[in-house]
Amino acid sequence: MLTKKQHQLLTFIDQHISEKGISPSFDEMKEALELKSKSGIHRLISALEERGFLRRLRHRARALEVLKRPEEMAKANAMPFRPRVIEGGRRQEEARPAALPVGVREIPKLSKIAAGQPIDAALGQPDDIVAVPDAMVPAAGEFYALTVDGDSMTGAGIHDGDTVIVERSETARPGEIVVALIHDENKATLKTLKMDGDTIVLQPENPIYEKQRYAPDQVTIQGRLTALMRSYRA
Repeated sequence: MLTKKQHQLLTFIDQHISEKGISPSFDEMKEALELKSKSGIHRLISALEERGFLRRLRHRARALEVLKRPEEMAKANAMPFRPRVIEGGRRQEEARPAALPVGVREIPKLSKIAAGQPIDAALGQPDDIVAVPDAMVPAAGEFYALTVDGDSMTGAGIHDGDTVIVERSETARPGEIVVALIHDENKATLKTLKMDGDTIVLQPENPIYEKQRYAPDQVTIQGRLTALMRSYRA
């Protein structure tokens, strides 16, 4: 049996897919259920997955698969339910994605990292998918893309609005540019990693910003910069 909120969320997702041809965003789900944070939506979706009502398609933006409706459980034998799969940005008649060109791979993209949210949780429902040439990333490893917010890394050639390709990793060497989760400040940031004894130094590459110094237990490395993509628009 589903809880009231689980039932409401499953019904909302199914109706949204039927009416708009795309899964609802986390913000839309949060507002529909009148929840204060997205973490509650994450928990509800996980519970629906565990009970076999819903499935997330990993590394695809806004892609949810409704496996069964609660009201149809009693009559499942009489009226089999055909799963509906809607991939983000695609219409229902495009259920099967086109094959990628040779030498290109898809990786999940986040417009930003939500405050205090681990990368693993954020990537469960990415904002978009970006196609990246194989030459830009190593053959091995897991990667994600992130939109840069701010000008603290301009000295390294990284500008506001750029897309950086990051290898998922909990370790990095001094001098590497990393995505770091700062626990006390409840935010993630892109900075050059430095060490001063046992102190972690997150160094911006713009002289108008100051270095940030933390104890080892105050910071978690979430990835290392691998490549950068930039779009030039008139």
